[in-house]
Amino acid sequence: MSEFEFFFSFFGLLLGLSIAEVLAGLARAIQARLQPGSTLRIGWLTPMLAGFVLLDLLSFWQAAWVSRDLVAVSGVALMAVMIFAGAYYLAASLVFPPDANAAGDHDLHFFRVRRIVIGVMLALLVCQLAWYASVPKLLPLLLRPLSLGLTCVLAALMVAAMAARGRRWCELAMAALIARYMLVYLL
Repeated sequence: MSEFEFFFSFFGLLLGLSIAEVLAGLARAIQARLQPGSTLRIGWLTPMLAGFVLLDLLSFWQAAWVSRDLVAVSGVALMAVMIFAGAYYLAASLVFPPDANAAGDHDLHFFRVRRIVIGVMLALLVCQLAWYASVPKLLPLLLRPLSLGLTCVLAALMVAAMAARGRRWCELAMAALIARYMLVYLL
């Protein structure tokens, strides 16, 4: 087993739990909504937040592949991965309410948690960029005009989604975040 395989198995497990947490939250919401007599309103905002978190997790998983030859296994590296992936899990676990029936309206839940979820993810983006900037082999990739532009758009949209007031502005910001990732995956 190579160092990367050892490292990535731990990393993949933690990120996989984050993906499972978002999908389980979506499943709980759908199951609660399908109950006879349910008044639960799932809305668009929380599922859009879930979609954004999932796309961001996939993006980070892909970024790990780019740096696969540059990561050395050490206690510090393993703790950093645990903290980083743990923060992703925290964000993922907040996307949907723990009790879908008690939430009533998931759009209201979105307004309670969006700044925390997106703020954690923005902090993780800053940490990731700082690490890329500190690795001489990765810095040129970070400074490519397309990479730099897409990263700036991502950060600006994240801030906009946290600051937006009202349902429509939040829907637009979340749709733009999802569209930005879809564009990146198609490039």
